[in-house]
Amino acid sequence: MIWQKSSYCGEGESCIHIAATPDTIHLTESADPTGAVLTTTPAVFGTLIAALKKKPAPQATDDAPFRLRSADTVVTTTRHKWHAFVLGVRAGEFDHFAATRRVAVTARAAAPAPPEPA
Repeated sequence: MIWQKSSYCGEGESCIHIAATPDTIHLTESADPTGAVLTTTPAVFGTLIAALKKKPAPQATDDAPFRLRSADTVVTTTRHKWHAFVLGVRAGEFDHFAATRRVAVTARAAAPAPPEPA
């Protein structure tokens, strides 16, 4: 997998990283000591980035812990790193993770069925 971080995250800094496989989106924090990786669908990730674009950008006034949770996984980052991720989301840096997957799913759904054996 190829991991991508926000351009708002400084060079050499640990940050939130996003990667994709054909059917999943992965989110991790490079400095999370547990090495936790959240896994979701492209549709859910698309909903997340749409919501982050609508809300005011959070202000990173401190480096308090910030936790991203799923049913069984917790990724720990800081408010500063979350702010850098949100700025990247607002700049459209992660749109392709949701958009290209939607196109692929639509293309698969629209493909004709294979011919039945004679």
